[in-house]
Amino acid sequence: MSALPGGLRYVGGWALPMPTIDPLIVGYSARLLDRYGPDFTYRQHYAVRTLPAAVATVAGAGAFAALAQVPPVRDRVQARLKPGEGPSAEQRARSWFKVTFLGEGGGERVITQVAGGDPGYDETAKMFAESALCLAFDDVPARAGQLTTASAMGRPLIDRLHRAGITFTTRS
Repeated sequence: MSALPGGLRYVGGWALPMPTIDPLIVGYSARLLDRYGPDFTYRQHYAVRTLPAAVATVAGAGAFAALAQVPPVRDRVQARLKPGEGPSAEQRARSWFKVTFLGEGGGERVITQVAGGDPGYDETAKMFAESALCLAFDDVPARAGQLTTASAMGRPLIDRLHRAGITFTTRS
C-alpha cells in the first residue's frame, strides 16, 4: 500500500477517504466496548479501480457539493424527486451492496464482507425492523443511555440480519 497526498492510497485500487459520520460512531462503539482494544482505529474509504476514476470522483463530489450551495441549483436538484417517489420494485430488485472491512492487529489480518440487496430501501427497512425486534425480544446487554448498534445489540442483531438475508463473511 502506498500513501499519496490528500489521503489517497493505492490498495489494488484507489482508496478515497469518505466524509461520513461512520468513523465517529465506530469510534464511540470502541470506547463503549472493551473488546475493541485500546489501540483501535477506524477509517472508511471508497475504492475505485483507476486513478482517472479517483480523480473524477473527487472532482465530481467537490463540484456537486459546491453547486448544492447555490440556491437555484439546489432547488432544481431537489425538485427532481418528490417526497414518496423513488425506485420501482423492479429497480430495487436489481440493486445490491457489498461493503468490505479490513481489520489488522496483533499480527493478524481479517477481511469481512457484508452484502445484501437494495441498500436504500429494502435492506435499510430490514435493519430498522430487525433492530426493533432485537431490542424487544433478544437477550441484549443491560445498557442504557446513548448507545450504538454494536454496544446495544451486537451479535444478536448480526444473527437477525443474517437470517433476514444480509450476508456476513469473514476470512483471514
